[in-house]
Amino acid sequence: METKKENRHLRPRVVISRCIEFEACRWNGAVISSDFVRKLKAHVEPLTPCPEKDIGLGVPRKPVRLVADGEKLLMKQSETGLDVTEKMNRFSDKFLSSLGEVDGFILKDRSPSCGIKDVKVYPDIGKVSPLPRKEAGLFAARVAARYPDLPVENEGRLTNLALREHFLSHLYARARFRSISREGKVKDLVEFHSDYKYLFMAYSQATLKKLGVITANRDKKNPQELFAEYGSLMGELFARPPRKGQVINVLMHCLGYFSKELTSEEKAHFLDMMEAYRSEKLPLSACQILLYSWARRFGEEYLLRQVFFHPYPEELIDLRDSAT
Repeated sequence: METKKENRHLRPRVVISRCIEFEACRWNGAVISSDFVRKLKAHVEPLTPCPEKDIGLGVPRKPVRLVADGEKLLMKQSETGLDVTEKMNRFSDKFLSSLGEVDGFILKDRSPSCGIKDVKVYPDIGKVSPLPRKEAGLFAARVAARYPDLPVENEGRLTNLALREHFLSHLYARARFRSISREGKVKDLVEFHSDYKYLFMAYSQATLKKLGVITANRDKKNPQELFAEYGSLMGELFARPPRKGQVINVLMHCLGYFSKELTSEEKAHFLDMMEAYRSEKLPLSACQILLYSWARRFGEEYLLRQVFFHPYPEELIDLRDSAT
């Protein structure tokens, strides 16, 4: 019997650049197509700013760019020289301050307002070549400073299967963690940590142990401090996607639950599947589905609770990859 699976997939609150599938509000009046965002809409609570339109630049508008001014970055319209730096910074601070609790961000790639890291920087307005450096857009830089522990991605990178699975796993973990943090009950944190054990192990066994120490709360910290410490370390855990070797280690741990019940042929078949996963000939989900079926077959309740097998809604599973 599965336990509380229905409570795992709460609706995350996600800030998504409005031009991605929501409104034709790019500088040229276009809308950005994203299969992933189109599908995600139904499963999240979207919050959709368009910083450039929202500071009054209109649609269509003359494009803006980042201009280096010593150590500072300015945002200017290249054609007119209009400086909208202060407007953008004020808007960013006001919008983010009014957000309340949020679980993640999907921002427009390479935008001078929303690009998370690959935005061109110019020495001046007009027809000049960009400098040999790239920065975050002004809005995105404020996001990174205010929410260092949350998942932040652009729509281009999310066409990659591994990055998309990583983003979704972190996003839905954040939504559930936000829910239990609001209640502030230590018993809920213990349950959360238990349910996420194998998913977290796939990212880092060392960090999993540190999270376990926090959960044990031997120093009797107050719940607010305890949840804050756990949430910050969880941000470090999700800082990068898991490596295949770590994921295979988790698969082997799960296989150990059935080592006495399975036939030698079944175990050999699963080992072959893991090797196919390692060599990228088989998706991880194939191994997970088989393990989960064995957990049901042998009544392994602890495994059936593990978020590792379903870290986000099944409707969002898409094995297509930009690299294929």
